[in-house]
Amino acid sequence: MNKLDTMFADISSPAEYAREYSLYLCELLKNLDYQKVEEFIKLLLEAREDDKSIFFIGNGGSAATASHFANDIGLGTRAPGKPFRVQSLTDNNAVMTAIANDDGYENLFVLQLKNLLRPKDLVITISASGNSPNIVKALEYSKEVGAKTVSLCGFDGGISGKISDLSILIETAKGEYGPVEDLHMILDHIVGTYLMRAVKV
Repeated sequence: MNKLDTMFADISSPAEYAREYSLYLCELLKNLDYQKVEEFIKLLLEAREDDKSIFFIGNGGSAATASHFANDIGLGTRAPGKPFRVQSLTDNNAVMTAIANDDGYENLFVLQLKNLLRPKDLVITISASGNSPNIVKALEYSKEVGAKTVSLCGFDGGISGKISDLSILIETAKGEYGPVEDLHMILDHIVGTYLMRAVKV
């Protein structure tokens, strides 16, 4: 039984569940490896300085987070003189459905990267389990090309956490998608608000 199941079994009202859920998020935040968050920010700044591309990928809720990250870093930083060359590979429905239909969902990201990725570019995967086949294939290809890789993951980190150059783990019991995805969005706003200020210094 994971933490959310235990909370639900022990609470007497939706309000109490909401309170316990929120307190659990605070606990997870306290355990975040902030040194790795700093390393992530430095990789993004290096990519900007070196005029390299940054790609975000993810499935389901993590696809939405990938889009949000790309928006906050690409536009939210307001750095037109030397922009972050960032995009989410979850946003072109025609491309995604063509690949999924013709080549299989496991190739959803790797085939896009084969058209776009260059050595020293930065690929950031977002996956609670870290085991999605299309995420793993994208990471493996990125390493072959010589790109840098970052994995934002949950649970035990999965395969993504093991093979990425940098892994930021939200360590939870398996199946706790909500809290993991919540913290990934908080990471987006931590990173985005920092970068917005850093590029103006």
